[in-house]
Amino acid sequence: MTVNEMKKKSELIFIPAPGIGHLVSSLEFAKLLINTHTNLSITVLCIKFPGILISDSYIKAALASEPQIQLIDLPEVQPPPEELLKSPEFFILTVMESLIPHVKAAIQTILSDKIVGLVLDYFCVSMIDVGNELGIPSYLFLTSSVGFLTLMLSLQNRRIEDVFDDSDPDHQFLIHGLSIPVPCNVLPEAFFNKHGGYVAYYTFAERIRDTKGIIVNTFSELEQYSIDALSNHEEKTPPIYAVGPLLDLKGNPNPSLDKAQHNMILKWLDEQPNKSVVFLCFGSLGVSFVPSQIREIALGLKNSGVRFLWSVKSPPEGFLEWMELEGKGMTCEWAPQVEILGHKAIGGFVSHCGWNSILESLWFGVPILTWPIYAEQQLNAFRMVKEWGVAVELRVDYRRGSDNVVAEEIEKGLKKLMDRDNIVHKKVQEMKEKARNAVASGGSSFISVGKLIDNIIGSN
Repeated sequence: MTVNEMKKKSELIFIPAPGIGHLVSSLEFAKLLINTHTNLSITVLCIKFPGILISDSYIKAALASEPQIQLIDLPEVQPPPEELLKSPEFFILTVMESLIPHVKAAIQTILSDKIVGLVLDYFCVSMIDVGNELGIPSYLFLTSSVGFLTLMLSLQNRRIEDVFDDSDPDHQFLIHGLSIPVPCNVLPEAFFNKHGGYVAYYTFAERIRDTKGIIVNTFSELEQYSIDALSNHEEKTPPIYAVGPLLDLKGNPNPSLDKAQHNMILKWLDEQPNKSVVFLCFGSLGVSFVPSQIREIALGLKNSGVRFLWSVKSPPEGFLEWMELEGKGMTCEWAPQVEILGHKAIGGFVSHCGWNSILESLWFGVPILTWPIYAEQQLNAFRMVKEWGVAVELRVDYRRGSDNVVAEEIEKGLKKLMDRDNIVHKKVQEMKEKARNAVASGGSSFISVGKLIDNIIGSN
């Protein structure tokens, strides 16, 4: 980049999806960019989504001390008919498409020759049309993995009406960009959804190659095979920029967690031996298992003998009394996940395998016991266990509505997870070093961010 290009004031417009799992990495990336390039400013268009209340407060808290980042609230749109909720993905697609005129109007109020790009969440790719109309290039920001990207791109070899068939769960697919065959039972649930889920994913995937670049919250040392495979494919893929791990290490507090509970959690952890506690937490959406499954988890914890911190809203009857008597565990309704994973007492993590949680676990060198639930989590779990060997398998194909995972299975998984001689512990520590080196000065993600800024600003 020339000196004149470095001095030129430029602006990006971010349009993140409003779910916390998407907002965290999007806003961390926005902060990273303005700290890397001082003449860059960013405007974030804030989407108010039906049923998601925390996103607005999270955005304002996360960006409170960032004067180079401005916020514009988009108006709320009428939610689609409830029958569309048979597919959350199609519901999201419908909401996003209804926002297009509001996005265009918002951009027109700030339109200038300083605006050099739109940075769009995967769910917001329909906004590419707004960018094209206004002469602004679009960049995809993917909050999941390059592996998920390869899966989405593979849909272009099918037809929009070709919903996947789940009658043979053991059938395997060879996906260009994934180093091992992928069984049917770890594909995203939407692939099998005849109520618009598959159509939504197909529609999102169709627009990927219309972008000028693909920014992914990953690091090349973890996903080099997939990055190389897509970059060298005969079907032209926009340049891929691995810029992660992008983590909110300050862990902006959840408004529902009072300070006393927060302090009590950390005080209890401070009293436990190093790497002796397993942390059970199933994501920002506050996944609730049925009571019978909660009882199986409780029994598995009891019989395993491990120390634990369990994020659960309603423990089974008698469990709290047993826990107090034994002194080996603690429960809480909501937990500050990043702070907990970074605590010296944590030695294992039972997780739903959301991509943010995976990156956090690798950053802190904490191995995962896989318990995926929705979206692309089954694929994440499968790759963690089978492709990278950095997780212990409880299930890789569990979905909401599946039969209960029984106590005996949970007990066995917990013991394997907390076995310090397990090779997984060594592999996770190695990946921890690679993750931290990637974002350090001169690391792979550091270099990738520089190349991206060159692409955005140098070509305008």
